[in-house]
Amino acid sequence: MARRKRGRDIDGWLVVDKPLGPTSAQIVARVRRALDAKKAGHAGTLDPLATGVLAVAFGEATKTVPAAQDGAKTYRFTVRLGQATATDDAEGAVIAESEARPDDAAIRTALETFRGETLQVPPIYSAVKHDGARAYDLARRAARGEPIDLPELAARPLIVHDIRLIDRPDPDHAEVSLCCGAGGYVRAVARDLGRMLGCQAHVTALRRTAAGPFTLAAALPGVALEAPDGAAIEAALQPVAAGLSGLMSVEVTVAEAEELRHGRSVIRPGLDQRTAWAALCDAPVALIAVAGDVMRPTRVFAPTVSSSA
Repeated sequence: MARRKRGRDIDGWLVVDKPLGPTSAQIVARVRRALDAKKAGHAGTLDPLATGVLAVAFGEATKTVPAAQDGAKTYRFTVRLGQATATDDAEGAVIAESEARPDDAAIRTALETFRGETLQVPPIYSAVKHDGARAYDLARRAARGEPIDLPELAARPLIVHDIRLIDRPDPDHAEVSLCCGAGGYVRAVARDLGRMLGCQAHVTALRRTAAGPFTLAAALPGVALEAPDGAAIEAALQPVAAGLSGLMSVEVTVAEAEELRHGRSVIRPGLDQRTAWAALCDAPVALIAVAGDVMRPTRVFAPTVSSSA
């Protein structure tokens, strides 16, 4: 018999302003323990050296993680010009250096080439899998001296909505803002920018200011996680539907909700083909696929559980 997970049934989203240092998984573990929540996850990893928006999903909200992850991400980051590192950030050893320092105009011109649909090769220190192994595991083993041929990771599609130079505090550094689609690596942007400019580069600071529907405006300050207060965290929870706010929805009746929750399709004339989820009194009932006048449930939500239960 499978052991039942301990903890409370809590549904909703918590936006955390992740501090410098801990991993995303460690932040999730802290808030999960503070709430004694049965189930939790997050929508989009931030490296330990990164700060900013980390959206944590509890209970039924974990079903909306893919939708939340598909939203655009915005970042502000600092690029160190003149040095490339093994990890493409300040954590890794310097592996190449250059005396070249491009001027602001050259940086702006180079950044423009990233706009629109592009291809990006993930950093070797990333969670991308190669033959069943994480790339960062292979890279770390190679760094320890193991005889491993590091893979050439395949380029992946990326959409860059906006990218620009916002400050140049000194010749060695440039501050950049970026808004991109899912799957983008800021470290790879810095790496490729350095190569394009012929000067080498890596990221020294990174802050995510928005991730899909979640922003810093509603984020729990990182200092609040040093001694987590369950009551304060619970008060900051957003509804399950917050993870779906970027998608179209259709309000259904009680009878239709019952059908969808049992996995049965519902006929509704005049459906919008962009409809992505069904709601009852604004609470999610199911993720749906629409074909003609038919709504077919693809993922069903249980009725929302009160976090105080």
